[in-house]
Amino acid sequence: MLEGTAAELISTLLVGAALLLGVVAVVMPVLPGSLIVILGLLLWGILVGGPVVWTAAILGMVLTIIGWSASTVLTGRALHRERIPRGPILIAVAAAIVGLFAFPPLGLFLGFAAGLFGAELFRRDFDWQAAGRASVQALKAIGVGILTEFVLAGTAVSIFVLASLIHFLL
Repeated sequence: MLEGTAAELISTLLVGAALLLGVVAVVMPVLPGSLIVILGLLLWGILVGGPVVWTAAILGMVLTIIGWSASTVLTGRALHRERIPRGPILIAVAAAIVGLFAFPPLGLFLGFAAGLFGAELFRRDFDWQAAGRASVQALKAIGVGILTEFVLAGTAVSIFVLASLIHFLL
Protein backbone atom coordinates (compact mmCIF):
# COMPACT_ATOMS: atom_id res chain seq x y z
CA MET A 1 0.00 0.00 0.00
CA LEU A 2 1.11 3.50 -0.78
CA GLU A 3 1.56 6.11 1.93
CA GLY A 4 0.00 9.51 1.41
CA THR A 5 -3.02 10.81 -0.41
CA ALA A 6 -0.99 12.29 -3.26
CA ALA A 7 0.61 8.93 -4.09
CA GLU A 8 -2.77 7.20 -3.92
CA LEU A 9 -4.32 9.86 -6.17
CA ILE A 10 -1.55 9.62 -8.76
CA SER A 11 -1.72 5.83 -8.84
CA THR A 12 -5.52 5.96 -9.10
CA LEU A 13 -5.31 8.36 -12.04
CA LEU A 14 -2.72 6.18 -13.81
CA VAL A 15 -4.79 3.05 -13.23
CA GLY A 16 -7.87 4.93 -14.47
CA ALA A 17 -6.03 5.75 -17.70
CA ALA A 18 -5.06 2.09 -18.09
CA LEU A 19 -8.68 1.04 -17.50
CA LEU A 20 -9.88 3.42 -20.21
CA LEU A 21 -7.27 1.96 -22.56
CA GLY A 22 -8.53 -1.51 -21.66
CA VAL A 23 -12.15 -0.65 -22.42
CA VAL A 24 -11.17 0.86 -25.77
CA ALA A 25 -9.06 -2.23 -26.50
CA VAL A 26 -12.12 -4.44 -25.98
CA VAL A 27 -13.76 -2.75 -28.97
CA MET A 28 -10.54 -2.26 -30.97
CA PRO A 29 -8.91 -5.60 -30.17
CA VAL A 30 -5.28 -4.69 -30.82
CA LEU A 31 -4.44 -5.17 -27.13
CA PRO A 32 -6.08 -7.62 -24.69
CA GLY A 33 -8.61 -5.16 -23.25
CA SER A 34 -10.19 -7.31 -20.57
CA LEU A 35 -6.80 -8.45 -19.33
CA ILE A 36 -5.68 -4.81 -19.04
CA VAL A 37 -8.80 -3.99 -16.99
CA ILE A 38 -8.31 -7.00 -14.70
CA LEU A 39 -4.62 -6.28 -14.10
CA GLY A 40 -5.33 -2.56 -13.61
CA LEU A 41 -7.94 -3.25 -10.95
CA LEU A 42 -5.65 -5.75 -9.21
CA LEU A 43 -2.79 -3.24 -9.22
CA TRP A 44 -5.10 -0.53 -7.88
CA GLY A 45 -6.19 -2.81 -5.04
CA ILE A 46 -2.59 -3.61 -4.16
CA LEU A 47 -1.35 0.00 -4.36
CA VAL A 48 -4.22 1.85 -2.71
CA GLY A 49 -5.86 -0.85 -0.59
CA GLY A 50 -8.68 -0.45 1.87
CA PRO A 51 -12.08 -2.12 2.09
CA VAL A 52 -13.83 0.09 -0.47
CA VAL A 53 -11.00 -0.23 -2.98
CA TRP A 54 -10.66 -3.99 -2.62
CA THR A 55 -14.42 -4.53 -2.81
CA ALA A 56 -14.62 -2.50 -6.00
CA ALA A 57 -11.50 -4.11 -7.48
CA ILE A 58 -12.71 -7.65 -6.85
CA LEU A 59 -16.23 -6.90 -8.11
CA GLY A 60 -14.79 -5.23 -11.21
CA MET A 61 -12.43 -8.13 -11.88
CA VAL A 62 -15.25 -10.66 -11.53
CA LEU A 63 -17.48 -8.68 -13.93
CA THR A 64 -14.66 -8.35 -16.45
CA ILE A 65 -13.86 -12.06 -16.28
CA ILE A 66 -17.54 -12.87 -16.81
CA GLY A 67 -17.66 -10.55 -19.83
CA TRP A 68 -14.46 -11.97 -21.30
CA SER A 69 -15.74 -15.54 -20.83
CA ALA A 70 -19.19 -14.76 -22.19
CA SER A 71 -17.67 -13.16 -25.27
CA THR A 72 -15.59 -16.26 -25.94
CA VAL A 73 -18.49 -18.66 -25.34
CA LEU A 74 -21.02 -16.71 -27.42
CA THR A 75 -18.62 -16.36 -30.32
CA GLY A 76 -17.45 -19.98 -30.16
CA ARG A 77 -20.99 -21.30 -30.01
CA ALA A 78 -22.05 -19.35 -33.09
CA LEU A 79 -18.97 -20.38 -35.05
CA HIS A 80 -19.62 -24.01 -34.15
CA ARG A 81 -23.31 -23.69 -35.09
CA GLU A 82 -22.38 -22.26 -38.50
CA ARG A 83 -19.71 -24.96 -38.92
CA ILE A 84 -16.94 -22.42 -39.43
CA PRO A 85 -13.57 -24.03 -38.61
CA ARG A 86 -10.50 -22.24 -37.30
CA GLY A 87 -8.93 -21.81 -40.76
CA PRO A 88 -11.32 -19.12 -42.03
CA ILE A 89 -11.12 -17.34 -38.66
CA LEU A 90 -7.32 -17.25 -38.83
CA ILE A 91 -7.52 -15.91 -42.39
CA ALA A 92 -10.00 -13.27 -41.20
CA VAL A 93 -7.68 -12.26 -38.34
CA ALA A 94 -4.76 -11.94 -40.78
CA ALA A 95 -6.93 -9.82 -43.09
CA ALA A 96 -7.97 -7.69 -40.09
CA ILE A 97 -4.34 -6.99 -39.24
CA VAL A 98 -3.62 -6.00 -42.84
CA GLY A 99 -6.78 -3.88 -42.84
CA LEU A 100 -5.75 -2.16 -39.62
CA PHE A 101 -2.56 -0.88 -41.22
CA ALA A 102 -4.09 -0.20 -44.62
CA PHE A 103 -7.21 1.70 -43.43
CA PRO A 104 -6.91 2.56 -39.72
CA PRO A 105 -9.06 2.16 -37.61
CA LEU A 106 -12.02 0.80 -39.63
CA GLY A 107 -9.75 -1.49 -41.62
CA LEU A 108 -9.63 -3.85 -38.66
CA PHE A 109 -13.34 -4.59 -38.92
CA LEU A 110 -13.55 -4.37 -42.70
CA GLY A 111 -10.51 -6.62 -43.12
CA PHE A 112 -11.94 -9.20 -40.74
CA ALA A 113 -15.32 -9.25 -42.50
CA ALA A 114 -13.76 -9.43 -45.97
CA GLY A 115 -11.28 -12.10 -44.92
CA LEU A 116 -13.99 -14.20 -43.31
CA PHE A 117 -16.29 -13.92 -46.32
CA GLY A 118 -13.46 -14.72 -48.75
CA ALA A 119 -12.33 -17.75 -46.77
CA GLU A 120 -15.90 -19.00 -46.41
CA LEU A 121 -16.58 -18.42 -50.10
CA PHE A 122 -13.56 -20.51 -51.02
CA ARG A 123 -14.38 -23.19 -48.42
CA ARG A 124 -17.99 -23.48 -49.59
CA ASP A 125 -17.05 -23.93 -53.26
CA PHE A 126 -18.00 -20.37 -54.24
CA ASP A 127 -21.58 -20.65 -52.99
CA TRP A 128 -22.18 -16.93 -52.37
CA GLN A 129 -25.37 -17.39 -50.39
CA ALA A 130 -24.01 -20.01 -48.00
CA ALA A 131 -20.78 -18.07 -47.47
CA GLY A 132 -22.69 -14.84 -46.92
CA ARG A 133 -25.15 -16.39 -44.48
CA ALA A 134 -22.41 -18.07 -42.44
CA SER A 135 -20.27 -14.92 -42.43
CA VAL A 136 -23.13 -12.68 -41.33
CA GLN A 137 -24.09 -15.07 -38.51
CA ALA A 138 -20.47 -15.27 -37.37
CA LEU A 139 -20.10 -11.47 -37.46
CA LYS A 140 -23.31 -11.04 -35.47
CA ALA A 141 -22.06 -13.46 -32.84
CA ILE A 142 -18.70 -11.71 -32.64
CA GLY A 143 -20.49 -8.36 -32.34
CA VAL A 144 -22.70 -9.60 -29.50
CA GLY A 145 -19.64 -11.06 -27.79
CA ILE A 146 -17.72 -7.78 -28.06
CA LEU A 147 -20.74 -5.82 -26.85
CA THR A 148 -21.17 -8.10 -23.83
CA GLU A 149 -17.48 -7.85 -22.97
CA PHE A 150 -17.56 -4.05 -23.44
CA VAL A 151 -20.62 -3.55 -21.22
CA LEU A 152 -19.19 -5.60 -18.37
CA ALA A 153 -15.71 -4.05 -18.62
CA GLY A 154 -17.36 -0.61 -18.75
CA THR A 155 -19.39 -1.47 -15.66
CA ALA A 156 -16.17 -2.48 -13.90
CA VAL A 157 -14.63 0.88 -14.79
CA SER A 158 -17.76 2.67 -13.54
CA ILE A 159 -17.44 0.82 -10.23
CA PHE A 160 -13.78 1.90 -10.10
CA VAL A 161 -14.77 5.55 -10.59
CA LEU A 162 -17.48 5.36 -7.92
CA ALA A 163 -15.17 3.61 -5.45
CA SER A 164 -12.42 6.15 -6.15
CA LEU A 165 -14.79 9.01 -5.34
CA ILE A 166 -15.89 7.27 -2.15
CA HIS A 167 -12.30 6.53 -1.15
CA PHE A 168 -11.03 10.07 -1.67
CA LEU A 169 -14.09 12.10 -0.64
CA LEU A 170 -15.41 10.18 2.35
